[in-house]
Amino acid sequence: QVQLVESGGGLVQPGGSLRLSCKASGFTFNRSRINWYRQAPTKESHLVADITIRDGISNYDDSVKGRFTAKKDNAKNTVYLQMNNLIPDDTAVYYCNADVETREGGFRDYWGQGTQVTVSS
Repeated sequence: QVQLVESGGGLVQPGGSLRLSCKASGFTFNRSRINWYRQAPTKESHLVADITIRDGISNYDDSVKGRFTAKKDNAKNTVYLQMNNLIPDDTAVYYCNADVETREGGFRDYWGQGTQVTVSS
């Protein structure tokens, strides 16, 4: 059974930091790409960062580039999203998503339950 369990959200003041975690189980971690989406109230879900587990290459949306960093820990099957210099526009529910390679050569995707991040003074 595939599971993605997020943690680390909370309330932080502008300029502060948070680290989100996404712990994966039920699939071959090294054959996946982990994506971080966020959805603010009344807005559509938006991809902010991704990391390919096999090679560790990460990509970032312009809105978070230089402030957010995605890292992986293969031993723990966990991906982290380090978020620094947070601003109120970062307020959203953050979701961990996994694109997992299948034996047939395609991909299946899975979602975590989401974690709330609120940036406010």
